[in-house]
Amino acid sequence: MMKGGEGFKLIAISVVMALYVGRMQAAVTLPADAKLLKRHFYKKLNTCANVEPFVKHQVKLWWGHDKTITAKLLKLLYADCMVNCLLLARPAMHQANRNEIQTWLDLEFSQVMTELFIMGCDASILLDGPDTEKKASQNIGLAGFVLIDKIKTVVEARCPRAVSCADILNLAARDALHLAGAPSYPVLLGRRDGVDSKAAWVDLPLPSISWEKGLAFFQSKGLDAQDYATLLGSHNLGKTHCAFIYDRLYNFKKTRKPDPSMSKSILDKLRQHCPSKNNRPTSKPKDETVFLTEKNGANYRFTNTYYSNVLSHDSVLRVDQELLYNYNTSQLVLEYAGSLEQFRKQFALSINRMGSLKVLTGKQGEIRRNCRFTNNNNPYNYIN
Repeated sequence: MMKGGEGFKLIAISVVMALYVGRMQAAVTLPADAKLLKRHFYKKLNTCANVEPFVKHQVKLWWGHDKTITAKLLKLLYADCMVNCLLLARPAMHQANRNEIQTWLDLEFSQVMTELFIMGCDASILLDGPDTEKKASQNIGLAGFVLIDKIKTVVEARCPRAVSCADILNLAARDALHLAGAPSYPVLLGRRDGVDSKAAWVDLPLPSISWEKGLAFFQSKGLDAQDYATLLGSHNLGKTHCAFIYDRLYNFKKTRKPDPSMSKSILDKLRQHCPSKNNRPTSKPKDETVFLTEKNGANYRFTNTYYSNVLSHDSVLRVDQELLYNYNTSQLVLEYAGSLEQFRKQFALSINRMGSLKVLTGKQGEIRRNCRFTNNNNPYNYIN
């Protein structure tokens, strides 16, 4: 017969194991939209067996002279996948029988959810035009388009009309992340390109939002709290504009005081980079930028320093610092701050989930000849 203390320990262990299994099951689940995406899609169809080496080579060449390309491509992927995934019903998820798969990437999925729009990771962010997604105010400053054009030109020369711009964007982001220190995760392929893009569809939140609104936005797209806390870790790379943090520095919630959650060291440092309007020297630009994670951003390295900064209250953005306000996300912050490898593994899973949102497959959409134009509006006289 077990003593009371032993019984309590057994219950505690059971609870911990149940939580762990639940998290692992969530981690190996991709959106239902991804059911037709496959490993080595083009190799199996014999349409472009070497597309991944082609993309990797071009990204590596670019990285050699511009290491900011990682943050640029990651932001492009986010801007493409997280727009216009408006749902009438929550995504149906299928937990695979673990005895039937060798890796999480071999999952099969249940039927697709009811949809309001079928738009997501369809390379619509790449389309040129007077009123396309790239013209939305939230997307001003996006970059990386020229590299995608270069990769598309190389791939088209070797595999005409075979590989979508949506797949190229996913592969290029993966390869750039790997060069910065992220894992080289497998990317499921078979996306098709969208044929429409409207600036009015862009509902991306501003960087100055609260964590509640940020999490609600992710959940509205079919992602969860674990994806949210994990993908925010990409703020190891990249910058933000001073305009998005002035309220934290000088007038948080209209108190005329700084955000009390900021450490004095980060407050003093950011105020030097982003002086108040009354104290700004005439020689300074009106809207400077600052690294989101100074040490890693300047070195262009993918690490877990972001989470250490959250714990020490050294986050630049409010949305990052407020990860500590929620129990589930705060536990992930602690876990990732203590284990770079755990962060790397989960990041690979979460970015695959984001990259599989609302994809077009089969005969949906098209395979663009030029990523900036739909085939019907291509000004370069290709025969479509």
